[in-house]
Amino acid sequence: MSLTKNVVPVLALALALIAGPMAFAHSLKDLESMLGSKEKFFQPLDKEAPGFTLRNADAEAVRLADFRGKVVVLHFVYAGCLDVCPLHADRIAEIQEMVNQTPMKEQVQFITITTDPKNDTLEVLRDYGPAHGLDPVNWTFLTTTPDQPDDATRKLAESFGHKFIETEDGYQVHSVVTHVIDGEGRWRGNFHGLRFAPTNLVLFINALADDAHDDDDHDHAERNSHSFWQRVRSYMPW
Repeated sequence: MSLTKNVVPVLALALALIAGPMAFAHSLKDLESMLGSKEKFFQPLDKEAPGFTLRNADAEAVRLADFRGKVVVLHFVYAGCLDVCPLHADRIAEIQEMVNQTPMKEQVQFITITTDPKNDTLEVLRDYGPAHGLDPVNWTFLTTTPDQPDDATRKLAESFGHKFIETEDGYQVHSVVTHVIDGEGRWRGNFHGLRFAPTNLVLFINALADDAHDDDDHDHAERNSHSFWQRVRSYMPW
């Protein structure tokens, strides 16, 4: 990947910070309010996220609780989907690339969950990330454990507010939602569909990460002086 391509996502974020009205939000509450008026596909929430225990492509058990302290970006797909699922995965990869070009890389975990565990074998899970440009450094693809029924992840999707309804020909009718969970395991927002601005999601992730730091550390002012956005400005060539 070229240096120019690497820098573009960071510059896009910096330009959004400087040019847009949301750039001046100084708190999660401010940003949620501004997103609510500027990003019509954003739905703010504040409730306990549904917990789960699933397994990854290496057959290792993975719990949502394993990622406490990190912002989790979670979505549901199935590999046999030929329309919106691949587009959703590509959008998540785009957002991950933007995040991973910043100091937020260590603070964010991306999770994809299949709703078709019967067909999405561990081998399929292993191949899915490279096919869509997802970086395993902070992304994982999860499926059911051997003792769970095939519809377990579809029921999990329902607990997150939307359904994957299996048809007779094996396809699934479903909506497209990107869920965001904070470091305390609270479900803080949804971004619906694929038409939301990726930068808005990255801004929201950053606000959640900063909010967690503010709550946990009395050295608030010192930490803010080295905030992510100041470091983004340092990447600018002018």
